[in-house]
Amino acid sequence: DGRTVSLGTFDTAVEAAVAYARAVGEYQPPAHPSPAVAAEAEGLRLHLSSSSATGYKAVSIWRGVYGSRFRAQHTVGRE
Repeated sequence: DGRTVSLGTFDTAVEAAVAYARAVGEYQPPAHPSPAVAAEAEGLRLHLSSSSATGYKAVSIWRGVYGSRFRAQHTVGRE
């Protein structure tokens, strides 16, 4: 359960990853840091993903009428 909220489309994957990092809040590192979280931007930790074509969690390539952009999405209400 939960719904997916679009955080917008962006010119770069990094901009979309920053939007996602802002949406989920400042990352608090676990006792055993995961390699899935790396690279800081604007003071936020970006969530990397080896299963995403963009390299970032919750960021996908969006092909619109005017060309390709990057879309960030966040799922809310999931427990």
